[in-house]
Amino acid sequence: MASSKLYSDDVSLAVVVVDTNPLFWATAALPFADFFAHLIHFVNSLLLLNHLNHVVVITAGLSSCTYIFDSSDASASGAADVAATFAKASRKMDEFIAEDARATTSNGSVADGNAASLLSGALGFFGLVLDIRNLGYVAVMNSIFSAQRSMVPIDSCIVGTQDSAFLQQASYITGGVYLKPQELNGLFQYLAAVFATDLHSRTFLRLPKTLGVDFRASCFCHKKTIDMGYVCSVCLSIFCKYHKNCSTCGSEFNRVMPDLNSVPDQRQ
Repeated sequence: MASSKLYSDDVSLAVVVVDTNPLFWATAALPFADFFAHLIHFVNSLLLLNHLNHVVVITAGLSSCTYIFDSSDASASGAADVAATFAKASRKMDEFIAEDARATTSNGSVADGNAASLLSGALGFFGLVLDIRNLGYVAVMNSIFSAQRSMVPIDSCIVGTQDSAFLQQASYITGGVYLKPQELNGLFQYLAAVFATDLHSRTFLRLPKTLGVDFRASCFCHKKTIDMGYVCSVCLSIFCKYHKNCSTCGSEFNRVMPDLNSVPDQRQ
């Protein structure tokens, strides 16, 4: 039996997370149908690079997330059924978008902690088990640092008009690639040239570098990015305003601190 090391350098497990938020795609320059066509070609190219590659696609909406494609199912069905498998994934995507829209309308609110659930579900394929029952921000950061410790890069492809500070941090911390394509009509070329490379091949390539990363933290109380804030000395939770006690761990703050807005030159 040949040693598995012969295949370990270029075999990849790729988990693709797709944001189907209708509020974004309603104003996006690239229609979602065209984007999904690029995505299908990208997934197919990953599988063609190495028959041992494993690709999973997770889709996320306003109220829920689910798995719509697993290449192991296609492999079990045989090469002749690959086209049928992709067609099934397309149908599952349409069904998910419709169901998520109905759930959002019925509940009247957007589910919290969706990013944490997505990252935890994606990392689960790498054998990483995370507890996501705590606050969303804490769970997201735990997921990022768990990926970093396990050397699992988080790549980010932004098709919107604005950059994402959160995804910039996630890609930078985990050693992944952050890319905002300039020509969305050639999205597949970007995906295939940048994101289809395995970790071993990336050591020989000059991939895009993440520049100007916004490392500012988000407060736990309002989830907004801040320059200065108050930090709990027990659990390191961050708040934009002074509180008598920590909403995360319950610790009481006996000392009254000055308002940060009244002392612009002070750094805490």
